[in-house]
Amino acid sequence: MTATISFSPTLEDRLSSSPPSSRAASSSPLRLSLAPVGPAPALLDGAWWPRSRDLGAELPALTDVLDPLWGRITRVAVNPTHWPVVPRKVPVAGHVVKVGWFLAELDPHELLLLSYRLGRWNLLVVPPRTDPGSAAWLMAAASDPLGTSTASRLMEEAARLRTVSETDRAVEAVWDSEGGHGARSHSVR
Repeated sequence: MTATISFSPTLEDRLSSSPPSSRAASSSPLRLSLAPVGPAPALLDGAWWPRSRDLGAELPALTDVLDPLWGRITRVAVNPTHWPVVPRKVPVAGHVVKVGWFLAELDPHELLLLSYRLGRWNLLVVPPRTDPGSAAWLMAAASDPLGTSTASRLMEEAARLRTVSETDRAVEAVWDSEGGHGARSHSVR
C-alpha cells in the first residue's frame, strides 16, 4: 500500500491569532504525511502535526483518515512526556481506541498506532506550535521511505537547522546594518 497525504499549513493556520488549542481540531484539514511503502521498512511511517496536545480531541481526526488506509486503528501508545493528559480510551467514528503510555519504551516524539488487521505504524509527532518551515521539513524527513532516523533524532536535527538559520539571519542583519547590501548597490552605480 502506498499512501502519501500531505496537507500544508493553511493561510488560516499562519494568520490565526488564537492559539492552536482554542480552535476546533475538526475545523481544519488534518496535517499528516505518510511514507510510501518501500522495499525495506523505515523507522518512521510518517508524521502527524496535531493542532494541540489534547489527545482526546486530536485522535478522532487522525483515525478517520488512517482507518480506511491501514484498517481500523484499535490501540495507540504514546510517551506521556509531551501529552498533559493521556486518556485510557478515545471514542472515534464507530469504535473506541484504547490508549496506553510507555515512558521508557517509546520515543517522546512518537505515536505508535496498532491495527487489528494490518500491523503497527510509528508516526513522528510534530509539536503543535512548530513553525511551518520546520514542520514541513520534519514531515518530509519522517516520510522518507529510506529514513533511518528516530523521531527524537529528527527533532534534534530540526532544532540544529533552526539555530543555523537564525544565526545566518543575525549575521546578515549585522552585515546589512553596517552597510552591506546598501554599500553594494552604491558601488554598482
